[in-house]
Amino acid sequence: MEELEQVPVGADGLIGMKAWVDSFDRLYRKTDRLYYEISRECGLPESAYWTMYDIYIAGGSVPVRDIVSTSCASKQTINSAIRHLEGKGLVRTEFCEGSRKAKLVRLTEAGRVFVTERIEPACQAERRAFGALTGIEQAEMLRLMDKYVGAVEAELEHIGKEMENE
Repeated sequence: MEELEQVPVGADGLIGMKAWVDSFDRLYRKTDRLYYEISRECGLPESAYWTMYDIYIAGGSVPVRDIVSTSCASKQTINSAIRHLEGKGLVRTEFCEGSRKAKLVRLTEAGRVFVTERIEPACQAERRAFGALTGIEQAEMLRLMDKYVGAVEAELEHIGKEMENE
Protein backbone atom coordinates (compact mmCIF):
# COMPACT_ATOMS: atom_id res chain seq x y z
CA MET A 1 0.00 0.00 0.00
CA GLU A 2 1.22 3.48 -0.87
CA GLU A 3 2.66 5.56 2.00
CA LEU A 4 0.73 8.80 2.51
CA GLU A 5 2.20 12.04 3.78
CA GLN A 6 0.34 13.79 6.56
CA VAL A 7 -1.12 17.18 5.66
CA PRO A 8 0.62 20.02 7.51
CA VAL A 9 -1.44 21.68 10.25
CA GLY A 10 -1.16 25.04 11.99
CA ALA A 11 -0.96 25.84 15.69
CA ASP A 12 -4.77 25.67 15.86
CA GLY A 13 -4.69 22.03 14.74
CA LEU A 14 -6.35 22.83 11.41
CA ILE A 15 -4.85 22.37 7.98
CA GLY A 16 -2.66 25.34 7.14
CA MET A 17 -4.19 27.82 4.67
CA LYS A 18 -1.43 27.34 2.10
CA ALA A 19 -1.73 23.55 2.31
CA TRP A 20 -5.53 23.89 1.98
CA VAL A 21 -5.33 26.14 -1.08
CA ASP A 22 -2.61 23.99 -2.67
CA SER A 23 -4.47 20.72 -2.12
CA PHE A 24 -8.18 20.16 -1.60
CA ASP A 25 -9.35 23.64 -2.51
CA ARG A 26 -7.37 23.51 -5.77
CA LEU A 27 -8.79 20.10 -6.66
CA TYR A 28 -12.34 21.18 -5.83
CA ARG A 29 -12.03 24.31 -7.96
CA LYS A 30 -10.43 22.38 -10.81
CA THR A 31 -13.27 19.86 -10.80
CA ASP A 32 -15.83 22.68 -10.66
CA ARG A 33 -14.10 24.32 -13.63
CA LEU A 34 -14.22 21.07 -15.63
CA TYR A 35 -17.99 20.86 -15.23
CA TYR A 36 -18.37 24.54 -16.02
CA GLU A 37 -16.47 23.97 -19.28
CA ILE A 38 -18.60 20.92 -20.13
CA SER A 39 -21.79 22.92 -19.67
CA ARG A 40 -20.44 25.78 -21.79
CA GLU A 41 -19.37 23.37 -24.55
CA CYS A 42 -22.96 22.11 -24.52
CA GLY A 43 -24.20 25.69 -24.86
CA LEU A 44 -25.99 25.56 -21.52
CA PRO A 45 -25.73 27.35 -18.19
CA GLU A 46 -24.52 24.96 -15.49
CA SER A 47 -27.95 24.71 -13.87
CA ALA A 48 -29.50 23.70 -17.20
CA TYR A 49 -26.72 21.16 -17.82
CA TRP A 50 -27.28 19.53 -14.43
CA THR A 51 -31.04 19.56 -15.00
CA MET A 52 -30.54 17.71 -18.30
CA TYR A 53 -28.20 15.32 -16.47
CA ASP A 54 -30.89 14.63 -13.84
CA ILE A 55 -33.55 14.05 -16.51
CA TYR A 56 -31.20 11.66 -18.34
CA ILE A 57 -30.39 9.74 -15.14
CA ALA A 58 -34.14 9.47 -14.42
CA GLY A 59 -34.74 7.88 -17.83
CA GLY A 60 -36.04 10.86 -19.80
CA SER A 61 -38.76 12.23 -17.53
CA VAL A 62 -38.88 13.22 -13.89
CA PRO A 63 -41.07 15.27 -11.55
CA VAL A 64 -39.62 18.75 -11.06
CA ARG A 65 -39.80 18.26 -7.27
CA ASP A 66 -37.40 15.28 -7.61
CA ILE A 67 -34.86 17.42 -9.46
CA VAL A 68 -35.14 20.10 -6.77
CA SER A 69 -34.72 17.57 -3.96
CA THR A 70 -31.66 15.86 -5.46
CA SER A 71 -29.90 18.93 -6.83
CA CYS A 72 -27.88 21.44 -4.92
CA ALA A 73 -29.83 24.30 -6.46
CA SER A 74 -32.90 26.22 -5.38
CA LYS A 75 -36.38 25.59 -6.78
CA GLN A 76 -36.18 28.97 -8.54
CA THR A 77 -32.86 28.03 -10.20
CA ILE A 78 -34.26 24.68 -11.39
CA ASN A 79 -37.41 26.32 -12.74
CA SER A 80 -35.28 28.89 -14.60
CA ALA A 81 -33.13 26.09 -16.02
CA ILE A 82 -36.25 24.23 -17.18
CA ARG A 83 -37.61 27.38 -18.86
CA HIS A 84 -34.23 27.79 -20.60
CA LEU A 85 -34.33 24.17 -21.79
CA GLU A 86 -37.93 24.57 -22.96
CA GLY A 87 -36.86 27.64 -24.94
CA LYS A 88 -34.22 25.52 -26.68
CA GLY A 89 -36.81 22.83 -27.42
CA LEU A 90 -34.98 20.21 -25.34
CA VAL A 91 -37.69 19.54 -22.74
CA ARG A 92 -41.38 20.03 -22.19
CA THR A 93 -43.34 20.18 -18.97
CA GLU A 94 -46.72 18.73 -18.14
CA PHE A 95 -48.70 18.08 -15.01
CA CYS A 96 -47.93 14.88 -13.15
CA GLU A 97 -50.67 12.31 -13.48
CA GLY A 98 -53.52 13.11 -11.10
CA SER A 99 -52.14 16.54 -10.15
CA ARG A 100 -53.03 20.08 -11.09
CA LYS A 101 -49.94 21.49 -9.43
CA ALA A 102 -46.96 19.10 -9.59
CA LYS A 103 -45.04 19.23 -12.86
CA LEU A 104 -43.16 16.59 -14.79
CA VAL A 105 -40.31 17.53 -17.12
CA ARG A 106 -39.74 15.31 -20.14
CA LEU A 107 -37.13 15.22 -22.89
CA THR A 108 -38.34 16.12 -26.36
CA GLU A 109 -36.96 14.31 -29.40
CA ALA A 110 -34.35 17.10 -29.74
CA GLY A 111 -33.60 16.64 -26.04
CA ARG A 112 -33.02 12.91 -26.51
CA VAL A 113 -30.59 13.65 -29.35
CA PHE A 114 -28.84 16.27 -27.20
CA VAL A 115 -28.51 13.81 -24.32
CA THR A 116 -27.09 11.14 -26.61
CA GLU A 117 -24.54 13.53 -28.11
CA ARG A 118 -23.61 15.59 -25.04
CA ILE A 119 -24.74 14.23 -21.66
CA GLU A 120 -24.17 10.49 -22.15
CA PRO A 121 -20.53 10.88 -23.27
CA ALA A 122 -19.78 13.07 -20.23
CA CYS A 123 -21.42 10.51 -17.90
CA GLN A 124 -19.43 7.70 -19.49
CA ALA A 125 -16.21 9.71 -19.14
CA GLU A 126 -16.93 10.26 -15.44
CA ARG A 127 -17.55 6.56 -14.93
CA ARG A 128 -14.37 5.62 -16.81
CA ALA A 129 -12.39 8.09 -14.70
CA PHE A 130 -13.87 6.63 -11.51
CA GLY A 131 -12.98 3.20 -12.89
CA ALA A 132 -9.32 4.23 -12.87
CA LEU A 133 -9.54 3.75 -9.10
CA THR A 134 -9.59 0.29 -7.57
CA GLY A 135 -12.82 -0.87 -5.97
CA ILE A 136 -11.35 -0.21 -2.53
CA GLU A 137 -10.23 3.28 -3.59
CA GLN A 138 -13.70 4.00 -4.97
CA ALA A 139 -15.36 2.94 -1.71
CA GLU A 140 -12.85 4.92 0.35
CA MET A 141 -13.27 8.03 -1.78
CA LEU A 142 -17.06 7.89 -1.43
CA ARG A 143 -16.81 7.26 2.31
CA LEU A 144 -14.40 10.13 2.85
CA MET A 145 -16.32 12.58 0.64
CA ASP A 146 -19.54 11.73 2.48
CA LYS A 147 -17.81 12.25 5.83
CA TYR A 148 -16.28 15.54 4.66
CA VAL A 149 -19.56 16.92 3.24
CA GLY A 150 -21.38 15.98 6.44
CA ALA A 151 -18.74 17.77 8.51
CA VAL A 152 -18.93 20.90 6.32
CA GLU A 153 -22.74 20.92 6.63
CA ALA A 154 -22.50 20.65 10.40
CA GLU A 155 -19.89 23.42 10.62
CA LEU A 156 -21.89 25.78 8.40
CA GLU A 157 -25.07 25.08 10.36
CA HIS A 158 -23.15 25.96 13.53
CA ILE A 159 -21.96 29.23 11.97
CA GLY A 160 -25.51 30.01 10.84
CA LYS A 161 -26.87 29.48 14.35
CA GLU A 162 -24.15 31.69 15.82
CA MET A 163 -25.04 34.46 13.35
CA GLU A 164 -28.73 34.16 14.26
CA ASN A 165 -27.87 34.58 17.95
CA GLU A 166 -25.87 37.78 17.40
